[in-house]
Amino acid sequence: MKTSRILNILAVALYSCLVSTAVVADELRACGAEGLDSGSYSLVDQGLQRHYRVHVPAAYDKQKPARMLLWFHGWGANENEILQFAEITAMADQHGYIVVAPRGLGSGAPDNSYNSWSFSGSNTGLDGDDSNPDVAGDTVAICDPVKTPDYRYASCANVAANSCAWTHCQADDVDFALALVEEISSKLCVDRKNIFASGGSNGGMFSWELAQNARSAGIFRAIAPVIGLPHRGYLSGPGRTGDFPVLLVTGTMDDTVPPGNWGDESFTTTSNDNDRFYYTGATAITQVWAAAHACDITQAAKLFDTGLAKAECRTYCDAGRGWPMVSDCRAIMGHEYGLAWSFELMLDFFDAHAAQE
Repeated sequence: MKTSRILNILAVALYSCLVSTAVVADELRACGAEGLDSGSYSLVDQGLQRHYRVHVPAAYDKQKPARMLLWFHGWGANENEILQFAEITAMADQHGYIVVAPRGLGSGAPDNSYNSWSFSGSNTGLDGDDSNPDVAGDTVAICDPVKTPDYRYASCANVAANSCAWTHCQADDVDFALALVEEISSKLCVDRKNIFASGGSNGGMFSWELAQNARSAGIFRAIAPVIGLPHRGYLSGPGRTGDFPVLLVTGTMDDTVPPGNWGDESFTTTSNDNDRFYYTGATAITQVWAAAHACDITQAAKLFDTGLAKAECRTYCDAGRGWPMVSDCRAIMGHEYGLAWSFELMLDFFDAHAAQE
């Protein structure tokens, strides 16, 4: 009897061990055991071949989920925009981030023009709010069509409502971003709770779209747009419930996508006379996001110290984990990224607001 019972116990233990081993093996396969080296790749999405570049951190361990950052380039650039710089990949290594940099559409048929990302209003040319007429009295355009060159893409022939449209219409970029997340997650061990989005200029504008759009907002933990703001009239908060941290980096001397003055709640900022586009102000959009996090926007935004002298940062929210949930940082610079310091700033912000186990 005793021998039989012992054998039964051993059999159960062995079975449990085998099952546990199989589960672990399945989890490893599901966590990107296929692997992916740093380099350039492509995938087919919505019938189009899309290109992207990946940096895998030096200390990447396929058994440990890694945080991932999607960087969306500026208008006319490509997937090499930031990953060509050793300084950027070194920062990613230090923080342990997989960095994925996709290429926008536009340089291939039917457009044969600048690579771009489409977001609310950019490929229709339509303002999201009719209460802010421009100097020409036009209440529905995202630009002054008299002063702004016609950048319309051929693919937008049946989409653009006016000559203010300036990004492609070949595919849905939100769907592509989601497909790219799935593609990388199938090949690398990605921490699905900590996927972040950032980008510069047009790419920064698109990162707002990803955060405001209900289809994609649930995928991303936080965003950090650099010199990129939504167009006038698209002053929306997070596209999902719960905390959604945002770090906005802008240049006080930027006349392409100007942030406006500190505390200026005006709805619109206006670019230079060469390209007179209209955007939401930095104060206006950060107030909306701060209010969504129950922060007090009836008082002036407070200064807070990031330890970085390059940028002045203010917020309507409490510091929380050392970084406010909604952070508005402005540097004395024009329409430029300042990546030598801003990339480190955004990784620190993402680290502070990473979802915990």
